[in-house]
Amino acid sequence: MEAQYPAHWEADVVLADGGTAHVRPIRPADADRLRSFYSRLSDESIYFRFFGPRPRLSDRDVERFTNVDYVNRVALIATIGTEMVAVIRYDRTGPGEAEVAFLVEDAHQGRGVASVLLEHLAATAREHGIERFIADVLPANMRMMGVLRQAGYTAQSQFADGVVRMTLDLTPTETSAEVTAAREHRAESRSIARLLTPGSVAVIGASREPGGVGQTVLRHLLAADFTGPVYPVHREVRAVAGVRAYPSVTAIDGDVDLAVVAVPAESVIDVVKECAEKGVHGLVVVSSGFGETGAPGRARQDELARIARSYGLRVVGPNCLGIANTDPAVRLNATLAATVPGQGRVGFFSQSGALGTALLQRVAQRGMGISSFVSAGNRADVSGNDLLQYWEEDDATEVILLYLESLGNPRKFTRLARRIARCKPIVVVKSGGTPSGHSAEELGLPDSAVSSLFAQAGLIRVDDLIQLFDVGQLLAYQPLPAGPRVALVTNSDALGLLAADVCRAAGLEPRPPVNLGPAAGAAEFGTGLAGELASPDVDAAVVIYMPPLPGDTEAVAAELLRVSKDVPKPVVTTFRGHLGMHPALRLEGVSGRGSIPSYAAPEEAVRALAHVVRYATWRAQPALPPQELDVIDTDRAGTLVHTLLAAGP
Repeated sequence: MEAQYPAHWEADVVLADGGTAHVRPIRPADADRLRSFYSRLSDESIYFRFFGPRPRLSDRDVERFTNVDYVNRVALIATIGTEMVAVIRYDRTGPGEAEVAFLVEDAHQGRGVASVLLEHLAATAREHGIERFIADVLPANMRMMGVLRQAGYTAQSQFADGVVRMTLDLTPTETSAEVTAAREHRAESRSIARLLTPGSVAVIGASREPGGVGQTVLRHLLAADFTGPVYPVHREVRAVAGVRAYPSVTAIDGDVDLAVVAVPAESVIDVVKECAEKGVHGLVVVSSGFGETGAPGRARQDELARIARSYGLRVVGPNCLGIANTDPAVRLNATLAATVPGQGRVGFFSQSGALGTALLQRVAQRGMGISSFVSAGNRADVSGNDLLQYWEEDDATEVILLYLESLGNPRKFTRLARRIARCKPIVVVKSGGTPSGHSAEELGLPDSAVSSLFAQAGLIRVDDLIQLFDVGQLLAYQPLPAGPRVALVTNSDALGLLAADVCRAAGLEPRPPVNLGPAAGAAEFGTGLAGELASPDVDAAVVIYMPPLPGDTEAVAAELLRVSKDVPKPVVTTFRGHLGMHPALRLEGVSGRGSIPSYAAPEEAVRALAHVVRYATWRAQPALPPQELDVIDTDRAGTLVHTLLAAGP
């Protein structure tokens, strides 16, 4: 009786250098694939695996290695494209014990393939009651011993007869869980870094047609003065926008790191295969006609993701706006948006491609800068979780803004967000969901549950896009408040009283407004703000400058900056009704830290401040580990929940 193939062991994985591979159980049909793999191994790799020379595998060897029962004898392989690049296997040797060995093609050693395979094999072994792995290793095989020791399991070593025998206890430990999470984090972060910092870009589908999608992206890349070569690709024309074009990506002379794909949906799969052949690292698929169009499009999208991952490519999109990086060393605008904000410290993720252009315009209009931008579209591969892991490591990003339509993996999202929010604030606006994703309701989560989930994770959830940028500009340029006590410095008694009322409604504690009078100028505002900031009873300040007659705007702004400089208390303002970063209130430098954000009305300034106060309060609390409960009766708990839900609204 033939062993049943365990399809649930298959997985797409991200490797240490940011590439991808497919992990799956071996099958008898892999015989030729195994022979080809073995023929590419060095003599040293073969010697370390078999303890002696073995120039070729016999037919009997191949049959034995590819025919396993998936219980007592298990082998997993890693493939990239159609080629096998690594194999790991165990053979049960006794009760709860199995011998383990692995081989990685020399060209792929050092990419973390063996560590990934060991994680997956350990999980399959535990499924079948195996508690220990035994590995006999030659002393010179430092790479294999390193993989086994660094897995995080309890390991013991013995040396006898010229061989190191290593024993791994497969019981999951806190260390092994941390090792797995850290490996995943580094890999996913690097995969996004490769997308956002390419050395060269090809635009596939860049035609001469004015206003065409491909030509639009090409022109935006050129206009942004991208620091590397840009290659238009079109089957028939020789040049696009004055740049030499190529008939295919494989015809390009130099290396290609990133490809922007703007061809009809039915041609995308062929383009992916060409990009894989060329050695492209990542794809931005702006083409539509995928999951957003219904079942046939969804099937096409799934095939796109499968093919790309199998060849080691990461994909942004499809049906997306594109990606941007304002780093002067990169200057990447691979988007359909002509307006990309200048350099700043804010990372911005948007699921919506349609809204992306408008969102970037709003950021630019406010005078806010960004570090990088990704519009994920249908999220066939790259998601908000990937970007969170990248921005956590990115020194150029201090604040993260998210526009989400759905939650693909809520558990992972909240785990990441809770960790990252401890050092970098995350502001999120969550809409009702789209057909191409899973909305809160589709996941069985009422909106109130999503709000609670976000609050526990330390996310700042806002109601709309205006508030997203209101809060974002405050976090990007001002320090966090130590508490809810707010000073109000104003030249309008009515606006000061209004701001105090809004403070109380938002849970803040306003001090009596300091009304400087309608004729107040730079000296009065400087003295008034300095006095309030010096008080130990003040955590933040709202300045309202709405002169009834034109005043010396530049002098007032300079005084506000001078007084608030180096004071660890946030200052926000309604400065003549300006929305965003008023040029007179902005400091030089990439970060612009200390610049004072302005709001069109005092109510908007206060609401933004209230969001930040709540976040600062959460962040000031010690991070407690989840409470461990000894006995949990999940069946009874489920029955209780269903009974209570049925009995009440």
